[in-house]
Amino acid sequence: MNKNILHADVQSFITNNLNTDVVSVLLKKITFKGVTTKELVEQLEAKKKCKEKLPTWFNLSAIYFPNKLNIEQTSSEVTAAYKAKIVTGDTLIDITGGFGIDSYFFSEQIQHVTHCEINENLSKTASYNFEILKANNIKTYAESGLEVLKNRTIFFDWIYIDPSRRNDVKGKVFLLADCLPNVPEHLPFLFKKTNQILIKTSPLLDFSIGINELQFVKQIHVVAVKNEAKELLWILEKNYKGSVTIKTINYTTTNEVSFSFSLTDEKQSISKYSLPLVYLYEPNVAILKSGAFKTVGNAFGVNKLHEHTHLYTSPNLKDFPGRQFKILKTLPYHKKTIQKIGLKKANITTRNFPDTVATIRKNFKIKDGGSTYLFFTKNIEDLYVVLVCEKLNSN
Repeated sequence: MNKNILHADVQSFITNNLNTDVVSVLLKKITFKGVTTKELVEQLEAKKKCKEKLPTWFNLSAIYFPNKLNIEQTSSEVTAAYKAKIVTGDTLIDITGGFGIDSYFFSEQIQHVTHCEINENLSKTASYNFEILKANNIKTYAESGLEVLKNRTIFFDWIYIDPSRRNDVKGKVFLLADCLPNVPEHLPFLFKKTNQILIKTSPLLDFSIGINELQFVKQIHVVAVKNEAKELLWILEKNYKGSVTIKTINYTTTNEVSFSFSLTDEKQSISKYSLPLVYLYEPNVAILKSGAFKTVGNAFGVNKLHEHTHLYTSPNLKDFPGRQFKILKTLPYHKKTIQKIGLKKANITTRNFPDTVATIRKNFKIKDGGSTYLFFTKNIEDLYVVLVCEKLNSN
């Protein structure tokens, strides 16, 4: 951590040149005393990435930023604030602290937070920023979180882990056993230090694989922002043996849309089916990732179009956690019927359909955009159909 970067003239340059092409900065070889051009560019690139993702850090003066890769890998403020709502108690240790976004938000809920980061420079950066943020209840350690746990006798209310999905040997990985640290391997030790563990993983991790790798899984939270799945949160409670509860949350521009169910209920539920009626519903990405294909339909009183078509329909408009459409036409999927529509532009979605969106656009010469929505899918009669729709709203 180069504290020369924090001098007023350097900070002013960074603030005034956020929209300047970094190549031009490199070519001009602009330097300040004790600060290289490369370091200036790193600060510019990293701060720019924080504008939407980390507005609190972006808007504060004298914040020190790590390289842009650390910014890309860290939680956003939205997802970090959600995690903070999950935990309670007096003590929490973040054994993979990183830039410290999660630790900071935990510190607003937990009286004593311990931040561990094995990268000494990143640990110093986080520690300095905690001072700027006046998060005085966070203690930082520039060492392995596992080692900190081994060397302390304290029993924590929570242990938080965001395992690195980059393995030096295997590259980018998705199995928890291949991440660093290897959480499944260390679980017996971790449960000697706490009764509750919160783990953040990639949204690509399959539920069944995660449940098989871990122990005592009580809840899985699927967190999405603007209909993009961001992370899975796994709550482990020592000796828990009940059904796993799945909680989904999708943060839209205007609100928060949540839906919860248990894996047991989903397994035992029976869907209702029908041909397309008046309205069409597409679940948000958090629900689609969660696999709540039967429970969500039953909860909102809508019918599935097909067992493997995760689209729903109803004769009356329902308040549904996803995009809502009015069906204008239901057409059999034939080249002539599609051509008769005469659309030059449309928004196309495929569900349980053999052709890709790109192939459909090429075959029928339909450009992206416009106010018409086409769903290419399969119905309960196992027939491929095209639903011509107008969008009502989304949540």
